[in-house]
Amino acid sequence: MKIEDLALTMTSGLGVKGIVHLLEVFGNAERIFAASRHELIDEADLQPRIADELLRKSGFSMAERELKHCEHHQIKAIASTDEEYPVLLREIPDYPHVIYVQGDPAALGGHTLSIVGTRTATPYGQEQTRRLVGDLAECIPALKIVSGLAFGIDVAAHRASIEYSVPTVAVLANPLPTINPVQHTDVAREILRSGGALVSELHSQTKLKGVHYLSRNRLIAGLSAGCIVVESPAGGGALVTAQYADDYHRTVMAVPGRVNDRNSIGTNHLIRTQKARLITSATDVISELMWDLGEDPATFAAKPATVDLTRDEVGLLGCFRTSDPLTLDELHDLTGVEAGELTALLIGLELAGMIRQLPGNRYLKL
Repeated sequence: MKIEDLALTMTSGLGVKGIVHLLEVFGNAERIFAASRHELIDEADLQPRIADELLRKSGFSMAERELKHCEHHQIKAIASTDEEYPVLLREIPDYPHVIYVQGDPAALGGHTLSIVGTRTATPYGQEQTRRLVGDLAECIPALKIVSGLAFGIDVAAHRASIEYSVPTVAVLANPLPTINPVQHTDVAREILRSGGALVSELHSQTKLKGVHYLSRNRLIAGLSAGCIVVESPAGGGALVTAQYADDYHRTVMAVPGRVNDRNSIGTNHLIRTQKARLITSATDVISELMWDLGEDPATFAAKPATVDLTRDEVGLLGCFRTSDPLTLDELHDLTGVEAGELTALLIGLELAGMIRQLPGNRYLKL
């Protein structure tokens, strides 16, 4: 990472998406600052005021202070153009150009799963979290658990990860090295001692606002191949994280809750509306993510030896010519089949084990 990377994030008027746009146009922060006013305004379509801020290099003095802060507190600043930047996070459209990491940056890669839920977790939710992390630890090599260090399910996921020797990543809504909530300072220290990491996109000179919690949730979703919601009422941050994960085309899963428990309203609604896949075990998670982990990966997603398909089902299956999922609208355009009949054919193929429905009315050939 270069000082230009930090200065870019500290330039007045540039938000996350604005920086992503500039990186798409110029490739890296050095080229952005080397660009002319004409290039910034006419080629990158920047407002003149923001272009002038870049030309004046107004963010460099803050960037220099931030470098000293990071060095003093043993914080590593990683730019999206660096090799250590998490691959999954780089895939989302609103990735932060710089993240701040304490601990091992390698904890941000591998088989990453986020586990989130309500701050007012019940004993049921806490036990399901602990059991699930333990089962996953036995089955998945290079497993990493991502959460937000909040009260309830989040901290239960971190504690279970530490117990089962799984590196865990805590994404914070405040600059490092501050720990919030302060009651979880000891857990944060254990996370670092056990090979995990603390992560924030906020530099030390950030003026804190409540909106940073929503931004933190997008990072939790972006760092993970799949998001598991254990307990959630009808509203709350866990459902926001699940929505981010769905928007990023990550697999959303939920542990079913008791029907008369308010902490289960949100999770059960996710399952009922097919926004999340119902999971109760590590095997369910592996099957949903289609991770090839064992000597016989077919044990996680067994298919019938022989399948009798109708001519229409065979024709529809032939539309899946690549490993990419197809939406209902795309399948309609390819086949010309009306929505009702198309849905019936898709159900038949899913029951036959030939395709799988993903969140967002997308279908994947197995």
